[in-house]
Amino acid sequence: MAGWDSNRLMDPKTGFCRQTGNYSCLRPPIPVQPINQPLSAAEFCFSIFNSTFTDGATTFSVNTTTGETLSYSQFVSQVRSLAYSLQQRYSLCQNDVAFILSPPSIHIPVVYFALLSLGIVVSPANPLSSNTEIAHQIQLSKPVVAFVTSETSHKIPSLTHGTILLDSPEFLSLLTQSNIVNGLTKSVKVNQSDTAAILYSSGTTGRVKGVMITHPNLIAMITHPNLIAMMTEELHPLSLFTVPLFHVFGFFMLLRAFLMDETVVFRDRFEFEGILRAIKKYKITYMPVSPPLVVAFTKSKLTKKYDLNLIMFLRSGGAPLGKEVTERFKEKFSTVELIQGYNDRDHGGATKVIGPEEAGRYGSVGRIAENMEGKIVDPETGEKLPPRWRGELWLRGPTVMKGYIGDEKATAEILDSEGWLKTGDICYFDSEGFLYVVDRLKELIKYKAYQVPPAELEHLLHSHPEIVDAALVPYPDEEAGQIPMAYVVKNPGSNITEAKIMDFIAEQVAPYKKIRRVAFITSITRTPAGKILRRKLINHSLSHGLSKL
Repeated sequence: MAGWDSNRLMDPKTGFCRQTGNYSCLRPPIPVQPINQPLSAAEFCFSIFNSTFTDGATTFSVNTTTGETLSYSQFVSQVRSLAYSLQQRYSLCQNDVAFILSPPSIHIPVVYFALLSLGIVVSPANPLSSNTEIAHQIQLSKPVVAFVTSETSHKIPSLTHGTILLDSPEFLSLLTQSNIVNGLTKSVKVNQSDTAAILYSSGTTGRVKGVMITHPNLIAMITHPNLIAMMTEELHPLSLFTVPLFHVFGFFMLLRAFLMDETVVFRDRFEFEGILRAIKKYKITYMPVSPPLVVAFTKSKLTKKYDLNLIMFLRSGGAPLGKEVTERFKEKFSTVELIQGYNDRDHGGATKVIGPEEAGRYGSVGRIAENMEGKIVDPETGEKLPPRWRGELWLRGPTVMKGYIGDEKATAEILDSEGWLKTGDICYFDSEGFLYVVDRLKELIKYKAYQVPPAELEHLLHSHPEIVDAALVPYPDEEAGQIPMAYVVKNPGSNITEAKIMDFIAEQVAPYKKIRRVAFITSITRTPAGKILRRKLINHSLSHGLSKL
């Protein structure tokens, strides 16, 4: 057993234990809140705020569209006022569900914190969702009230306590109550098992589900020692939020921003040059981003027009980021630390990257985080696999979701009796315990007897200077079963052909991974977090009956 920790039977380089087949964190565990101690995620944040924060005049949030700002002291005051108003005027009770349908604004954090402090379940959705999609989400979560805007209110059916318009004078009055009874919201005892939020799955591989996140889930996500805190001591962190607040990545990064004394800058829509202007105007130092935005930074010539020198960190999450894109980004922005996270609604913050050396592991999402466990399981045999072997990643620990609301069958399929979550991601750990996400198990293309991971080919396509975006889908083939087909968005003015694209990939991969069909398209349909909506592309390819290339 040379090279092994004889006391724990764990490889000190990888965290892998031969006896259990599990991977553990190589760092010391973080103390967790006692399970019998009532505590909401909001009150946890406020307890840290009250003990460490000194300057309430510091700006907490900015809306780039309206120019509105909120200081930290104003933010806390509005949260308390709104919580009081909701109790007094709307008779909202603990564990009620509140549906939120709004673009980003400085009001959304206030709503989140107020609801969490009352033990009311926060259930945000994409404001661009269709009426049918929203009806399904409401059927799942059964909200009693909705926070909406004038533009989204028509999508909400009649609810017990109606709708609250965030862009109305009435809502603003809820934020400025002067007759608040001191300590009112402290009388609410939020149990550790209580659901804090219901976040909706992207529906990339099936029907949308409501993911139940508990208060301890959120607290565990935001209490990991933070890279940014240790590396920006001399510079006040200003974050530009381009990730959606209704996604787990944006949700927990918002809570963390409050804990870290950040100034958070919001934009109400995604427009790349507008983002560049905001970076320059507000002297942005840090951005949580999705992979498509990293690709845009890498490929766009617009970046030369703006001073981006203050940016220190980009944290990418929501979908895998390829090694090739990361390398090209670093060539262009050598002083910017690009960190890839591993965050999904089912398991936020399961891995972590600390320091420039770990960030230099391009393509990796880091090592297993404190208090978490992982294992790589062969999807066919159930065998637990050692480092460098690919299989489905299973996770267990305090950031793993509670389950799917109203769907015990789906919950049982993904969460076993021992608390292990089957992520559905094909992954592997390397010889030093760094985790790499290869692809989604359900999205593997079955070419003859081989499995082709779409993400691998997409990353290679993104490395081509004439390709703006790309997505791989399986296309039915009588002989092979399925063949890899690429949808490609090419640069304006590019003359690249289907044959050149297939040759470009064929030179870099094994024969079974070759792309055998190509179709040009104006844009790739993605979720706000950057995940490709493959079902739409598959339906498109089948309905159009593309001729053999």
